[in-house]
Amino acid sequence: MPPNADTSILRNRIATKVNASTDFIDSDDAATQPTLRSTKGLKGNEIAIDGIIYDISEFVHPGGEVVKFFGGNDVTVQYKMIHPYHTGKHLEKMKEVGKVVDFVPEYKFDTPFERDIKKEVFKIVRRGREFGTNGYFFRAFCYISFFFFMQYTFATSTTFFTYSNWCESGIITAVAFGVAQAFIGLNVQHDGNHGAVSKKPWVNDLFGFGTDLIGSCKWNWMAQHWTHHAYTNHDEKDPDSFSSEPMFAFNDYPLGNPKRKWWHRFQGVYFIFMLGLYWLSTVMNPQVLDLRQRGAQYVGIQMENDFIVKRRKYAIMLRATYVFLNFICPAINNGFSLATFGIIMLMGMSESFTLSILFSLSHNFVDSDRDPMADFKKTGEGVCWFKSQVETSSTYGGAVSGWLTGGLNFQVEHHLFPRMSSAWYPFIAPKIREVCKKHGVNYAYYPWIHQNLISTFTYMHRTGTGANWELKPLSGAS
Repeated sequence: MPPNADTSILRNRIATKVNASTDFIDSDDAATQPTLRSTKGLKGNEIAIDGIIYDISEFVHPGGEVVKFFGGNDVTVQYKMIHPYHTGKHLEKMKEVGKVVDFVPEYKFDTPFERDIKKEVFKIVRRGREFGTNGYFFRAFCYISFFFFMQYTFATSTTFFTYSNWCESGIITAVAFGVAQAFIGLNVQHDGNHGAVSKKPWVNDLFGFGTDLIGSCKWNWMAQHWTHHAYTNHDEKDPDSFSSEPMFAFNDYPLGNPKRKWWHRFQGVYFIFMLGLYWLSTVMNPQVLDLRQRGAQYVGIQMENDFIVKRRKYAIMLRATYVFLNFICPAINNGFSLATFGIIMLMGMSESFTLSILFSLSHNFVDSDRDPMADFKKTGEGVCWFKSQVETSSTYGGAVSGWLTGGLNFQVEHHLFPRMSSAWYPFIAPKIREVCKKHGVNYAYYPWIHQNLISTFTYMHRTGTGANWELKPLSGAS
């Protein structure tokens, strides 16, 4: 959808001033003048928060070097979503070097709703205790053990086509290994790459590399996923909202929009099968070579800083190891044939369905807010970020579902507190529902997963056919 016209004009005027200011700053008075740049002019060792540019080249971040991953970008939303205890004093630890003059905030923070949510949640989860619990680490140990057992079995098995003992057959091994990988994706790497496992950065990094164990890439995943969290269902900035196009559409575009395709009318039937190819498209994705995640790059995230460049060789090595263990080894042990490839694909599809079906429920359901920036586009006034996170997400089930999905059934809670361990979500969910009701914020809750699934299928069908945009005839007296 087109941006707010007045805001666009303002940005153009500011950009002109930026160029003039930059020319002036290049004069002999540069040493006494603040640096003024546009967002796209940020260097790889700089970040911008609330329009202020900070040099992070020598900054020792308590949460580890992850801050350098975002060098060269405006990280206002990412910073505030991951630092729920933020105050101005935290930013004083970084070196301020200038200002971004084209900064236009789309979201509001420190709203009454946000303050009320935090006040109630922090009564339950005290500061410093929001990380992994003993129960979380026990579950993670079980899932990691299961994964490595199945990885060894899949890579060394010579009985893919031996059916005398059904539990050793390639079909059973493939399905079990696919589900084991999905459990790593749901329960281990996800908390790790959100910095939610431990106060210690190296522990989070270790868990985070679970992404590479299941065929993806830690750094590409973070680029897309953190951007998705910051701008959930934002039709111009959420990579997850348009990553499936043009095969099928999560965004409910107006009738006549060129992004609508005729085959989308049938996506309510076939989208679930397309999700089964998620694993193959991830493993074979060439973006691992340069760590420029195209979805994040498309919405403006810069990925050319030294931190990312230095990690490209490690990403390639990890992907090569995965391909060797899960393509080459099975082929050597069971023969280079279409049948062997079929078993490998069954493994991948088992992982894909387990992961992607659960992820697709999170933000694509009947009455989800598919245009959280509508008010900003009309008025130019920022939208409450906390409110937008609630109304674009859904929660289903309870604690048991949380144990199996790594707490990702609690999407509302996860999007409000992404750096809180998933182990805490069942405890804070009732209070969040209570606060939402008090403030008139729509909270989508499904007691059972099948209810959320039906809602998602219904939404995908209506989105594909454009049913939500069709005019209904009025009834009654004229």
